[in-house]
Amino acid sequence: MYTSTDMPANILLVEDDKPIAENVILALERDGYACSHVQLGASCMRSLSSNAFDLVILDVGLPDMNGFEVCKAIRKSSNIPVIFLTARSDEIDRVVGLEIGADDYVLKPFSPRELVARVKTILRRSQLSPPPGQSVPGIHIDEDRACILCNGIVLDLTRAEYFMLRAMIRVPNKIFDREALMDAAGLAEASLDRVIDTHIKSLRAKLVTAAPGVEIIHTHRGMGYSFVPVSEK
Repeated sequence: MYTSTDMPANILLVEDDKPIAENVILALERDGYACSHVQLGASCMRSLSSNAFDLVILDVGLPDMNGFEVCKAIRKSSNIPVIFLTARSDEIDRVVGLEIGADDYVLKPFSPRELVARVKTILRRSQLSPPPGQSVPGIHIDEDRACILCNGIVLDLTRAEYFMLRAMIRVPNKIFDREALMDAAGLAEASLDRVIDTHIKSLRAKLVTAAPGVEIIHTHRGMGYSFVPVSEK
């Protein structure tokens, strides 16, 4: 993973539309990023297996594979940030993308500058040095492995879910509004509030497998969400 400010972050762009790809590459390179471009999902997987990248920009509608399937394949072996590019405006498609592990999505047509802004946000979040591991009753953050355990069970979290839950765990009982959770997860400000609700729903489903019958994430209507340690329930 890229950590040095002396070297450009390396971006893998997976997009079969040549004009779109050219505009994205130009925008990324203008901001100092290195960018590699492939047109197929299979090429994406080969590139990831043989090269070090810091982030993937992934089109949903690829000629050989659905972008969702590519993302699932990536998540089997890597926690690299993924941004979807999609012409699909249906909310269900965006929700599915987030649930299978994407960090953000951008709807076509889009401004290359907006995409670069989202890349910056996600990379900035991924490059922050976290404080030492922290434990609260029933929950443990393993910073070395970038995972969270609940009652000894490792939670199967997406990257955004990990950062979001980690932020709440560090300040138990504090109410986090959607803006604060977006920032914690590295999501762009332009992301819809619904994105946070989707991640919270997914987090609750994963937590309940480790702590059945316990509401660890509490909803404060009109305000946001808070984390309540298992022993306080």
